[in-house]
Amino acid sequence: MKNEAEFIAGGGVTTPRGFLAGAVKAGIKYADRRRLDLGILLSETPCAAAGLFTTNKVKAAPVLLDIDRLKKGTARAVVMNSGGANACTGKQGMADAIETAALAARHTGVKPEETLTASTGVIGVTLPMERIRAAIPKIVLTREGGHDLALAIMTTDTVPKEAAVKADGFTIGGILKGAGMIHPDLATMLCFLTTDAPVEAAFLRKALRKAADISFNMMSVDNDNSTNDTAVIMANGMAGGGMIKKGGKRAEAFQEALNALCIYLAKESARDGEGATKLIEVKVSGAASLKDARLAARAIAGSMLVKTAVHGSDPNWGRVLAAAGRSGAEVTPEKMELYIGGTGVVKDGEPVPFDKEEVVRHLDGKEVTIALNLHLGRWAANAWGCDLSEEYVKINAEYTT
Repeated sequence: MKNEAEFIAGGGVTTPRGFLAGAVKAGIKYADRRRLDLGILLSETPCAAAGLFTTNKVKAAPVLLDIDRLKKGTARAVVMNSGGANACTGKQGMADAIETAALAARHTGVKPEETLTASTGVIGVTLPMERIRAAIPKIVLTREGGHDLALAIMTTDTVPKEAAVKADGFTIGGILKGAGMIHPDLATMLCFLTTDAPVEAAFLRKALRKAADISFNMMSVDNDNSTNDTAVIMANGMAGGGMIKKGGKRAEAFQEALNALCIYLAKESARDGEGATKLIEVKVSGAASLKDARLAARAIAGSMLVKTAVHGSDPNWGRVLAAAGRSGAEVTPEKMELYIGGTGVVKDGEPVPFDKEEVVRHLDGKEVTIALNLHLGRWAANAWGCDLSEEYVKINAEYTT
């Protein structure tokens, strides 16, 4: 089908035409120079751009700077670091974000106002600007540099998240970091998307919002909303063809491709949650409204009791119904129908006989599916999460020590 997105083997954020990236070991985190931690993403030509950001009232300096700069709907470069969130750092934090963007702009030859910034790491620590000043001129931008950039934004992630899709003559690529403090309500998750499609800025904003609502906003690792959540997309138009805009011939193909890419990246983030051993996919159907379907799915995927039950392969299905019941969604207990894997465990709100060993085998796997039918309407939604392990507690108990 024309509108069907096809994933590109080995694809990433620099797969679309005209995008370059690179990263270096700047030693931002505790002067640790063993890992990549500072990088730049650049379009060779001007871009339409859009972004979504954390709804946390405590916002990092890079988030505030990007919100302001994206009001024009354009951007060409993003400079990003791991090892420090540059959040709760006051006037100095904003000054550092502006300077970092200016340094990257000078290095790449673009205007400072066309350069965005992004940071991730420990909150409340100012950036080591002397190291950043020394490192930015050493960043070499190439078509192959997207993979290094994906590595550079990792914090507690164990693997880089990157992918690209093609559809209808254009390509969309992306990278994402996020393993802890992940409960996006976009509008610590960072996601950068690129496309060589010619996209109208107004449509680009709406397309990103729609894609985020069914992907990033439907995943949860630990119910904590970050100060730095950022999702940015840049479209440089180098694939040619008519402008993609609302109601246009290629609008549907673009939206479907962007949806597919964002869902993939969201699932990979949940799969790699801090200390996670299992990916949880929650499928809610039969809801009275789309809002209700999303509320119930997110509540189940984010429930600490559901997460611990999945970790221990305990078929404690009551926790699922309880999470749905407190989600704010309309539910009628007597109509609920629940499946774990392919096994029905509840019908009409009451337990039914089931093979406990079969359910435990499913819970023992690397991917766990929970399906809840509310039998109240036609709306459905999926959400993704992960189990909660002892390792999660260890990681976060020792994060700065």
